[in-house]
Amino acid sequence: QVQLVESGGGLVQAGGSLRLSCSVSGTRTFSSYGMGWFRQAPGKEREFVGGISGSGGNTRYAESMKARFTISRDNTKDTVYLQMNSLKPEDTAVYYCAAYLYRRYGLIVDTQDEYDTWGQGTQVTVSL
Repeated sequence: QVQLVESGGGLVQAGGSLRLSCSVSGTRTFSSYGMGWFRQAPGKEREFVGGISGSGGNTRYAESMKARFTISRDNTKDTVYLQMNSLKPEDTAVYYCAAYLYRRYGLIVDTQDEYDTWGQGTQVTVSL
């Protein structure tokens, strides 16, 4: 059973940076999975941040985040990363990573229902 565990969240001042990690276990074929990052702020719906293909060769971002956020993966470590720069208070949210079998769609998907497995989330709080 595939399991995802996020880490790296915390409290950061506006303008700062954080790198979140998502460690994947329970599979011998991590590169078969497309990976996505979502976030959910208090009182708001969960939203797509970005995703990465199984090989790592393709990425896709929500338009409002593409200038500041970068997704990468290390298939030798079964880990995907979310580098967040120039953080703003409105980036405060619980950040989740999620996985799906990339061959099902052959592209990076941005809808929650298309993802099969989710992590428990990590809190990111950006203060003024």
